[in-house]
Amino acid sequence: MIKVSYDMKVYRKHLDEVVRENDVVVELGAHVGRSSLVILDKLSKDSPVKNPIQPLDDSLDLSNGYLISLDNSPEANDPMEKIASDYGNFTFINDDVRLHDCLEKVARMIDKCDVLSIDLGGGYHPDTAFKVYYIWASTLKPRDTLIRNRGLVDFVNSSKTDEDIFSDDGWLESCHSQGMPPQIKEFKLWTDKLDNK
Repeated sequence: MIKVSYDMKVYRKHLDEVVRENDVVVELGAHVGRSSLVILDKLSKDSPVKNPIQPLDDSLDLSNGYLISLDNSPEANDPMEKIASDYGNFTFINDDVRLHDCLEKVARMIDKCDVLSIDLGGGYHPDTAFKVYYIWASTLKPRDTLIRNRGLVDFVNSSKTDEDIFSDDGWLESCHSQGMPPQIKEFKLWTDKLDNK
């Protein structure tokens, strides 16, 4: 299932409805972690011992539910480190989710993704939000995806079609065999910020 919303209360309500106790959740656009806490409160209370530093390797214990949150803003670091010190089933990665290496890093860390949660600028850049969704969902194949973006809500609510094409999962049927895409060159056409790295 794919749910698109703009209102933060609706987005967090959807998170509360969709996330299950033992899910593996990947959150893109964690900001300072308010939605991360909604997710963590839904995951298993039997998480591993609290540890402020989670390894970025294959040793993650995903069996009792796990959240991997990503954001590339500097103001995310301190709040997310605090959350990491309180939850043993949590990893924060400060990285740009538009970059292939970031997606590859996360894909190697997990063997499944139950929920993909995307909040990239809420009201801005629906083209980037959709491209990030499409690439991450086609790679991770989540059961459910939640996207918060005003432009996508506007597009969905304004669209009409006579064709019946529908996907039941959190990824699109049209990308069923895509797997991990090659380096994403299109992002450099949309933003010059990637050239500053």
